Amino acid sequence: MKSVSELAGALGLRADEWHPAGPLAGKVSVAAVRARVGRGRRGKLVLVTGMTPTKHGEGKTVTAIGLADGLARIGRTAVPCLRQPSLGPVFGVKGGATGGGRSTVEPSGEINLGFTGDIHAVAAAHNLLAAMVDNHLFHGNALGIDPARIVWPRTMDNEDRALRHVVVGRGPDPRFVAHESSFLITAASEIMVILALARDYVDLKERLGRVLVGYTRGGEAVRASDLKAAGAMAALLRDALEPNLVQTAEGVPALVHAGPFGNLAHGTASRLSIELALATSDYCVVEAGFATELGAEKFVDIVTPTLGTNVDAAVIVATQRSLRFQGGASDEEALKPAQSALERGLANLGQHLENLRALGLEATVALNRFPGDTPAEAELVRKYCAERDVEVVESRAFEEGGAGCVDLARSVERVAALGHESRPLYPAGTPVLHQVETIATRLYGAASVVETAEARDDLVHLEHIGELSGPVCMAKTPLSLSDDPRLLNRPHGFTVTVHRLVRSAGAGFTVGLLGTIETMPGLPTRPAAEAIDITAEGTIVGVH
Repeated sequence: MKSVSELAGALGLRADEWHPAGPLAGKVSVAAVRARVGRGRRGKLVLVTGMTPTKHGEGKTVTAIGLADGLARIGRTAVPCLRQPSLGPVFGVKGGATGGGRSTVEPSGEINLGFTGDIHAVAAAHNLLAAMVDNHLFHGNALGIDPARIVWPRTMDNEDRALRHVVVGRGPDPRFVAHESSFLITAASEIMVILALARDYVDLKERLGRVLVGYTRGGEAVRASDLKAAGAMAALLRDALEPNLVQTAEGVPALVHAGPFGNLAHGTASRLSIELALATSDYCVVEAGFATELGAEKFVDIVTPTLGTNVDAAVIVATQRSLRFQGGASDEEALKPAQSALERGLANLGQHLENLRALGLEATVALNRFPGDTPAEAELVRKYCAERDVEVVESRAFEEGGAGCVDLARSVERVAALGHESRPLYPAGTPVLHQVETIATRLYGAASVVETAEARDDLVHLEHIGELSGPVCMAKTPLSLSDDPRLLNRPHGFTVTVHRLVRSAGAGFTVGLLGTIETMPGLPTRPAAEAIDITAEGTIVGVH
């Protein structure tokens, strides 16, 4: 393992531009990032996305890390930019989010279990605002907040379904104001989104001040700035805004910073980490949450306008397992050869290839190798993609690290050299519902979009308070191209339903809720936490 000072030196950082955050991690100052952005962009931006995943995931993180290591092996400098893992999935179903096998970011145990405290700082800032709302009610409610229309919940970074619906403010003192509330997992907090999108400390505080906490009895917006909370919240987030510098298992510098959910939010690492990587390396490799119709769309329509730069090349991670599953194989059957199912499932991959071209991008398909894969089925994937002028490269990052991604690195370099750049799916200023319709019909394959009465009411209310500008952030199941997780492969003729429109004012976008999306997940029957332990020597074991 390299020292943090070696990693910082590889990025051209001076000693006064970063500070240690543990033996194997460092924090890069916001000023250092802004100074390098001012010197201009150096590298190309590569977006790692995927086809529709199974519930197990298809290895985007492993592939993104392996690609950076592969680029280093062919003499290029590359920095992977990844989200910080939430404790919820670590202790729940999916486990950790630092890669696997020989393609990891290190120190993986620490990164998975709290890391530099950024997520805890987000929770503290979020809950401070919630406390100040209830404190304002307790002390007379000078702003006239309607207790029934408080929209700011509480948060914690664990999965606990018992906290989805709660009542707060009960007590013997008559000044207590009881009202309904809820908890969401910290990765779903708007504060996490703000941390990921903020340009600097001034932008951070301005965004925090715009956060909607509720409404008056007359229907006017009440914001964090009205409660004078933004300054203290920003103070809690001071160190959390600094990108985290770590390394891959092969010693390549990596940035792991911020962790917004991929279905409720935009699902990528922080703006500051991406800007730093672009300014200091030949390639910045960014993993987007879930598949092209979620993570890639949001990156192009939400993140790139914020960055002021476009994507140069994309990678679609696919697996024989997911292709079989999309083609009708059961979860268990998808682990074994099933050629006819895989052939049917190629239609799903085809939609995702078309989605990237709709976003202006050319792609390489990284066929992530799993046990049970067959050469015959891999050849079917290659033939299908060759007919669409797309190269397929087998990724062996899990087994071989960077050596298993050298071919992928060369393919990505060829695609990036073509000169294509991403473009938003719709022009700035497009009305929210038109945005939803464009995304649903062009990227999901929907025939039509309808809104519930509640969504129409939301639209009227958001227009009244002047909060309809900016892009829409679609919140839907990642397990289907549609808004129904039961519709597999490449469905046609379906209708997408917009259930609610929720404003994330500090983030600058409107969340379109399609179907039921849980902001506070629950633990499974056998949580991954049951296998996590600590040895007598203090070594953490069981985190995968």
